Amino acid sequence: MRSGRKRMKYSYYPGCTLKTKAQQLETFALKAAALLGLELEEQAEWQCCGAVYPLAEDEVATRLSSVRALAAARDKGEKLVTLCAACHHVIKRVNDDMQAKEELREKVNSYLQLPAPYLGEATVVHYLEALRDDVGFDKLAKLVKKPLAGRKIGAYYGCLLLRPAEIMQFDDPENPTILEDFLRALGADPVVYPGRNECCGGYVAVTDKEAARDISRAVVRSATGCGVEELVTACPLCQYNLAENGGPAVKLHYFTELLAEALDVR
Repeated sequence: MRSGRKRMKYSYYPGCTLKTKAQQLETFALKAAALLGLELEEQAEWQCCGAVYPLAEDEVATRLSSVRALAAARDKGEKLVTLCAACHHVIKRVNDDMQAKEELREKVNSYLQLPAPYLGEATVVHYLEALRDDVGFDKLAKLVKKPLAGRKIGAYYGCLLLRPAEIMQFDDPENPTILEDFLRALGADPVVYPGRNECCGGYVAVTDKEAARDISRAVVRSATGCGVEELVTACPLCQYNLAENGGPAVKLHYFTELLAEALDVR
């Protein structure tokens, strides 16, 4: 990193999968962050977010770890940044709960007994949003050393980053562009295909493996039918499900792998 470049500090919530099955997603993100001026300080004693957002409004216990993470970021005056799409989905929706649902907010704060009640003050951003909004894709493009030119790469969004759109506010759920814009900044010419924002079937994989397989294969067929040879995602669940059920037709990457490759920090 050039001397004098302003550093942007974030409260970083990694989540469980990035410490086990999805270590590449984190490893390459941290390597790239050092070059981009993003200081990601891992939260102390973070706990599992629960992986699945609790739909029952009176379900307090499974929201507590997210609120602890949110309150810790609030107390440090930093944005809370995530990498895992599932963690991002859960934490951002819980943050919205704490802003909008008074009865739930009172129960959570009564249970946690934080030094200051948490009222939803933290800002939750995904690493991709930090790249777009805080670094800027134009600045990112100037740092690329090994452009990803000539490769037939397709973005795969899945569900969790995009929906529900009014809460996630990540991108247009029907026609997202952030991953394609990210790939263009890395020198690629992304291939757009119909199934890029469809579900991979991940949440039914345990109860209905056949359905999950069919859904994943439909995504891959949609991609390969448009000439995609590599897929990039931000979701460990999608990565696993497409690898297990989608077939060998395409290579799969976390977006941070391609970021580190283009910046030559692998």
